Amino acid sequence: MRIQCNKFFNSTLFVCVVLLGAACSKDSKPAPDPDEETPEIPEAVYDETGCLYTSYTGLVMVGYQGWFAAEGDDSNRGWYHYQGPNSTFKPGVTNIDFWPDVTEYTKTYKSPFQYADGSDAYLYSPYDEASVDLHFNWMKEYGLDGVHMQRFVAEIKPSNPAGKRHFNQVLANALKAAKKYERAISVMYDLSGSSSADVAYLEEDWNELQQTFDLFNNFEHPTYLRHNGKPLVTIWGVGFNDNRQYSISDVSRLVDRLKGPSNKVSIMLGIPYYWRTLDRDTEHDPALLELVKKVDIVLPWAVGRYDNDSYNNAAGTMVTDLMWCKQNGVDYVPLVFPGFSWGNMHNDPSQYNSIPRLKGDFLWKQVAGAKGAGAASLYVAMFDEVDEGTAIFKCARENEVPLNGSLQFMGIEQDLPSDHYLWLTGQAANWFHGESGYGSTKPDR
Repeated sequence: MRIQCNKFFNSTLFVCVVLLGAACSKDSKPAPDPDEETPEIPEAVYDETGCLYTSYTGLVMVGYQGWFAAEGDDSNRGWYHYQGPNSTFKPGVTNIDFWPDVTEYTKTYKSPFQYADGSDAYLYSPYDEASVDLHFNWMKEYGLDGVHMQRFVAEIKPSNPAGKRHFNQVLANALKAAKKYERAISVMYDLSGSSSADVAYLEEDWNELQQTFDLFNNFEHPTYLRHNGKPLVTIWGVGFNDNRQYSISDVSRLVDRLKGPSNKVSIMLGIPYYWRTLDRDTEHDPALLELVKKVDIVLPWAVGRYDNDSYNNAAGTMVTDLMWCKQNGVDYVPLVFPGFSWGNMHNDPSQYNSIPRLKGDFLWKQVAGAKGAGAASLYVAMFDEVDEGTAIFKCARENEVPLNGSLQFMGIEQDLPSDHYLWLTGQAANWFHGESGYGSTKPDR
């Protein structure tokens, strides 16, 4: 998922009408007693049709990019998405700011980077089934409910067969792992970089996926996410005021076709953060509000719209957004993210750590804010997004990253374990599942 224009906003125009988190306990959840027996995880409960996840309500889901490739894997795409301009991947030229912690992977690939001691640095590829299996194993271990699998329309259209092959393989890996570890999964289309014709092509691809993977066979894929009784599919990237080459009406027609006369799917719509007021990052077109009324869930894009200091002002809009959605019969899922960094992508050291993570304080402030505003579910951006530094999966710590020429890599804060943000996201899931003891104070580990 790409951050769009208007990366930061001065949010002084919004006044929070409700003190976010006021209804939450201020007591943090105590660390478990190491001598205490680990409670047994309750057995999964399937409905009468064989589905495990029948609603997004109450779930904490993460976005999964899956767009990386490694030199030597079977995708034959080189260092796709790890690399910088002109397909170059070497010290000083790369697209990623964080470096994955690959100590648990069974299959890795030697990169052109080295550590300070001269040893080689390795990376993983989601094209490999074992790597995706490990990710879903982590999701179960830490208590994350599941993933929305990103599918970039501009990269899967007929003119890019290698891209389609890649994303189909990663999706196949994820579907298999989701079943194995009983994690929710759904498809999320990203329209970034698309044209009107590409928007129309999305429907063709969606139909192909259903046939290729027998997607809604409850025996094969019992954890495919349903909402309002229908399989959920997401269309992300409509209404942004960044001169996109498709329109709100293009997406509106697509929504009508996907739902059909029988309303055969539920749709989540990824929209700008200031969608309801049609300003700042949003097209000033009331047609967007009419489109929102057609779908089942809205997901406003919050990455880059605030930092820890400006969050309370910016988040004030969430309370009114929730009220509007309730009045119009649309569910609302807020987005939270751990921080942001894209210095290597832009070859600009001033962009490192643009939105500091603050050891998880920033992430937890958003979790508590969403809970206090009355949200029932969360979308966490992202599981594996090391390009823009929003990844919550295991990444190397600050003194464990490779050298990067005249530039550098960011890392998980040195006094934290590499799994800290996975663990903290799992704590958020516990809270949204109804566990007590959580509040506005970040839980202790």
